[in-house]
Amino acid sequence: MSRPTGRVLTLLELLQSGGTRTVAELADRLGVEGRTVRRYVDQLIDLDVPVESVRGRYGGYRLAPGHRLPPLMLSDDEALAVLLGLIAGRRTGLTTTQHTASETASAKIRRVLPKHIARRLDTLLEALAFTDEPGEFDTPDAGTLLTIADAVRHRRPVSIRYTDRGGRRSERTLLAYGIVAHAGRWYVTGQDARIGEDRTFRLDRIADARTLPGSFEPPVGPGPAQRVLSAFATAEYRHEVTLRIHGTVGQIRARLPVGVASLEEPEEDAPVAGEDRAAERWLRVELRVERLDWLPPVLASLDRPFVIERPDELRGLVTTLADRLTSYARAKPDRRPDSEEPMP
Repeated sequence: MSRPTGRVLTLLELLQSGGTRTVAELADRLGVEGRTVRRYVDQLIDLDVPVESVRGRYGGYRLAPGHRLPPLMLSDDEALAVLLGLIAGRRTGLTTTQHTASETASAKIRRVLPKHIARRLDTLLEALAFTDEPGEFDTPDAGTLLTIADAVRHRRPVSIRYTDRGGRRSERTLLAYGIVAHAGRWYVTGQDARIGEDRTFRLDRIADARTLPGSFEPPVGPGPAQRVLSAFATAEYRHEVTLRIHGTVGQIRARLPVGVASLEEPEEDAPVAGEDRAAERWLRVELRVERLDWLPPVLASLDRPFVIERPDELRGLVTTLADRLTSYARAKPDRRPDSEEPMP
């Protein structure tokens, strides 16, 4: 590569780092005169790189948005960061419906990686393991995602066509507060204008989104992520569970996080003035769940006194687990629990 060509590419890299660069600064970094910098800028413009001139005392050159991406100049660490981000995105399902986009982007970057960087990446991928199994995710349409993101930013109402988990289709007007990525899925939370209540929608179930005229002010209070987690904890499911657990908020949240359960202090147990709010106390916990069988082990792992207010079915499951654990604990080393047969 000739030295002038190398300097043109270095100029592009400097401009891609952001902001406006003065001619004097660029000349110093490139080791050339100011008129040479201007000639290099003309070469970039001839290559359709959108460089614009900024006039004034602090003027110079900067990259402007163009009709296509200019060549990207990535450092070794930046290239690794982009590739790992693409891998993590595919693994967690946080991609768009263009499944091949991340794969082709990864392939393009890997194809031009210097050999020593490619070896570093391969070494890392060979050593990398995940604690969960990769799954199939229903990912949102890129256009829908960007339309809703624009509505969030500019506080504009958006019309969506939505299919719920029961297969029912509807058209809604949403005042979107924010987009949240949680547990491998994209969600949007906001007010359903028709009923005037907050709702959370899965983005992959939105078939179309159109920005509407007008604007709105988002409410004060919890942020979008907190609203989504609270929506999960209060969603309509088969069983409604109410518990009273003696402990601190931190102890309870360690096993029953915000996305699983709602927690409140009964008025009669409210702390008096000067009482330590971090002290253990009886706290009311409410859950809405589709199945109860996972709750007894969770309550056992809390290792805190608890009372089941409802449902009665949960009391039976907890008693059964307790009896089973007692049987295991009392079993002789040479016999199976609840059996007269010797262990092999």
